[in-house]
Amino acid sequence: MRLELPAQKKLLFQMSMPIRWGDMDALGHVNNVSYFRFMETIRMEWLHTLALDNKAMGAGPVILNAFCNFHQQLFHPGELSLKLFASDPQRATFESWTTIERADQPGVIFASGGATVVWVNWSTQRADDLPLWIRDLVG
Repeated sequence: MRLELPAQKKLLFQMSMPIRWGDMDALGHVNNVSYFRFMETIRMEWLHTLALDNKAMGAGPVILNAFCNFHQQLFHPGELSLKLFASDPQRATFESWTTIERADQPGVIFASGGATVVWVNWSTQRADDLPLWIRDLVG
């Protein structure tokens, strides 16, 4: 399936990763839970590139919700191409989006999903304003 993302979604990060044997289930295809792990991995790798020190900042990102649309089955072995996008920065949140392709089939989306990211103040455990530099990055 080909998926066109609206122009307002901004590409933040790309990476590749292997489909591991352990990502499969008893039916011989990649387990649904693995797709959420793939999306988590690219989101965390992107955050790692920002060198966030959440403890020192007193606040940081938390996932408010997550979803995944399964377009085609994935099987082991294979190499994945993941792309992370963002959109809609608000006072304390932004939307993140991920596409999952096989590296040997560029442009063919096997799964797509996303998560709402909320910026949380650790001491109050409440939503806090997104730092302006994050808002600029994702907007």
